[in-house]
Amino acid sequence: MKEQLIKQMDRKQLVDMIYIAKSGEISKRRIKVLHVHDHTFTAYCFMKKAQRTFLINNVLSLFPVVRNERDIIS
Repeated sequence: MKEQLIKQMDRKQLVDMIYIAKSGEISKRRIKVLHVHDHTFTAYCFMKKAQRTFLINNVLSLFPVVRNERDIIS
């Protein structure tokens, strides 16, 4: 997962993420990854409209936001 986060950060690509909070609540968030650390990463969360820190181990899935067909091919 860490490698995927680094890849999305390097590409400056928006990502839809399924995340499980410490409370056990599952949420879907659109984020832009800003920094990746050993066990956490910092991202701008469009749902909260703020910068947030997430635990890498709590990420259930990541998928890039595709704006048009050219983004899929490249």
